[in-house]
Amino acid sequence: QVQLVESGGGLVQAGGSLRLSCAASGSIFMINVMGWYRQAPGKQRELVATITSGGSTNYVDSVKGRFTISRDNAKNTLYLQMNSLKPADTAVYYCNAIKGQRVYWGQGTQVTVSS
Repeated sequence: QVQLVESGGGLVQAGGSLRLSCAASGSIFMINVMGWYRQAPGKQRELVATITSGGSTNYVDSVKGRFTISRDNAKNTLYLQMNSLKPADTAVYYCNAIKGQRVYWGQGTQVTVSS
């Protein structure tokens, strides 16, 4: 089992920045991919960014150049640095981990960007 706990969400004005954190615990050895997803009200959950155990990253087009995903393996923590935030980024952000055939999710953290 893997437990994921997100933090760092909040209310920010457009153009501002936030850094989300996701602390992983439990059986974290051999986690292949970690990522951030988000779900806005009335919309489906969508991929924001992923990072592999080797450090390769992938971003949805709408956040490229503004968001940066990173992981600190020593601290078992995943980050999402979000800059130049827009009202369209308002959503609940979820941390995700893939280990073998299993997918794990955190409980989510709310990000609200005011115009």
